[in-house]
Amino acid sequence: MKKTLLIVYHTRGVKTTQLAEAVARGAATESGVRVDLRRCADTGPEDVLNADALVLGTPENFGYMSGMMKDFLERIFYECEGRIAGRPWALLVSAGQDGAGAVASVERIVMGLRLKKVSEPILALKEVTPEVLEKCEELGAALAAGLALGVY
Repeated sequence: MKKTLLIVYHTRGVKTTQLAEAVARGAATESGVRVDLRRCADTGPEDVLNADALVLGTPENFGYMSGMMKDFLERIFYECEGRIAGRPWALLVSAGQDGAGAVASVERIVMGLRLKKVSEPILALKEVTPEVLEKCEELGAALAAGLALGVY
């Protein structure tokens, strides 16, 4: 049975979409993994419960995660709490400042889900560079390989 990598993101522009799509491209290189790329508004608790790994992508809005990412996390938290502990997760942030507030706000909530952080957050500061996209692709490939090999 294929493992599932769920990539959940929100953006009103294109930057966070570019990051999420790069993770999906990297993960798609692993045939034993299904990549599920979804917007926050279209994702619910069942999607998270059925995923074997999770990548979250958000812009930095007013020094915080996006409102839609917060809404997503609020909608899934209690149904998933205690049921997905130990699953791998990673974070993508497109930031106009330093991204620290967005990172801290997401990590504070995810800590309660007891997920296993497998990568430092990938930050696109002010612009999405080829180097940042390469890091995202590498993250996707590494997560997918880990899922396929049963490391996660």
